[in-house]
Amino acid sequence: MTFHAELFAGKTALVTGGTSGIGAGIATQLSQLGATVIAAGVNSECNNLPQGIAIRELDVRNATQIQHIVDDLPRLDILINCAGVIKRGAEHQIDTFEDVIDINLNGTLRCCAIARPKLAQSAGCIVNTASMLSFFGGGLVPGYSASKGGVMQLTKSLAIAYADEQIRVNAVAPGWIATPLTQALQDDAERAGPILSRTPLKRWGTPEDVAQAVTFLCSPAASFITGTILAVDGGYLTV
Repeated sequence: MTFHAELFAGKTALVTGGTSGIGAGIATQLSQLGATVIAAGVNSECNNLPQGIAIRELDVRNATQIQHIVDDLPRLDILINCAGVIKRGAEHQIDTFEDVIDINLNGTLRCCAIARPKLAQSAGCIVNTASMLSFFGGGLVPGYSASKGGVMQLTKSLAIAYADEQIRVNAVAPGWIATPLTQALQDDAERAGPILSRTPLKRWGTPEDVAQAVTFLCSPAASFITGTILAVDGGYLTV
């Protein structure tokens, strides 16, 4: 293991979108490093997480649900905003576009704002989930691209706004990660080929790759880092 096994002992982490994909990978890693972890997501029947991780049902469009989860925590040191949705092709429809924005961008702000008082008590940290599409557009996913561009700027803005309370706010920007969300792309050689040929490291990323970066941003090693968007993309953005 890259990090000390008790790195987050005594810390409490809330991971939204933590019941699947990248979020589940992050929740698992934080738990393995000693944190008390609450994985919150729409799939409360999740069975792919280690024992010891508490699972809560959460729709980040619902501020009341977020408030209840945060209020139930005796303390909060780490907030990971990983809840998100992508609806390729359909996002040109106004209602679908609005829904994607509400989940990916507005949901991130809701969680940050509601968690802020408890994070201030612990001088905690937030890691949001941006994307490579925070940096360039996607013709099939205007809502997703706009939301992730917004997450990038929201992260920078909250880093400034929360700094007096010693809350650090950063984001990771994953590239092409092997999750159920990208399984159709992985299985399609014609679509996967260009992705891998553009990625200098010539492989798909894993949720664990993203979790390692998140762990660093939550750790004391990143104590003077805030407002940063860390690409975890195998070099995809450099080409």
